[in-house]
Amino acid sequence: MRKKLLEVKDLKINFKTYAGIVQAVRGVNFDLYEGETLAIVGESGSGKSVTSNAIMKLIPQPPGIYAEGQILFDGKDLVPLSEKEMSKVRGNDISMIFQDPMTALNPTMRVGKQITEVILKHTKVSKEEAKERAIKLLELVGIPMPEKRFRQYPHEFSGGMRQRVVIAIALAADPKLLIADEPTTALDVTIQAQILELMKDIQKKRNTSIIFITHDLGVVANVADRVAVMYAGQIVEYGTVNDIFYNPKHPYTWGLLGSMPDLKNNVKEALRTIPGSPPDLTQPPKGDAFAPRNEFALAIDYEMEPPMFQVSETHFAKTWLLHPDAPKVEVPESISRRIEGYLKEAQRNG
Repeated sequence: MRKKLLEVKDLKINFKTYAGIVQAVRGVNFDLYEGETLAIVGESGSGKSVTSNAIMKLIPQPPGIYAEGQILFDGKDLVPLSEKEMSKVRGNDISMIFQDPMTALNPTMRVGKQITEVILKHTKVSKEEAKERAIKLLELVGIPMPEKRFRQYPHEFSGGMRQRVVIAIALAADPKLLIADEPTTALDVTIQAQILELMKDIQKKRNTSIIFITHDLGVVANVADRVAVMYAGQIVEYGTVNDIFYNPKHPYTWGLLGSMPDLKNNVKEALRTIPGSPPDLTQPPKGDAFAPRNEFALAIDYEMEPPMFQVSETHFAKTWLLHPDAPKVEVPESISRRIEGYLKEAQRNG
């Protein structure tokens, strides 16, 4: 039986701003097992990156406030840890891959030195051993001629190669958990696919747990084991990849799936969009936060926040449409066709 590595319980993160208190994360719950990939998906502003930064304790305090909840890593709550205590966890146990490799790397330092610094900080090895490990890491992440590349600067690498260097740095101390925050957004589609394949390969070799943050449900089909869909600071649907793609239950998930581009033109209909904008979280709406954008909203959606209904042993969704007394609403046919076309293409591509 797999061991539970991370457990986030009722996490609430607020930010003090001139406009008032922003309730950025509003009672998030999820867990992660050893060797598993969890994708956290949602639009910009849904709370994905705040959640991942909260796990790393990278929320600046102030203006950020850990208002409530626990982040249990290997059974230990990270929330009350001091910066000094947390610095021992970062890199050693939990590492992060950031979105833009250009800002993640120091342009004035050779790539090899940036990797060896992490190894020397977190492990008791000599400089020579650190160099050997760094070259092996460059090889692991698929960089050709690693000995030569070790001595080069970031500007001598392409965007995709820089992101591979960032992954090598994140893996330098052999962490148990890797958090990838939109790691492929700044890359073109071909390089994006290569980086995703690389992360899958590394996970198999090292049994690393991964939290994959993205706004694009399309990229997780072949990467994640489970998916958490976030909206307005809350998880609104949670399940295995098959649950989310083959049996989505929340109208917001339908909207995300319906807006996936069909590059092979399997579906002849126009790309769908989700109307409206996410709510102002200085004053979260009463009831279901998605109701004003939901064509299937019920009267109760404007009055009461829905609970998390259990669909199956692995699948949960926060929508009143799952109440026994709610009218039966199925996934719109146009969205079903788009999902079906996308999944066929994903299966063809392995």
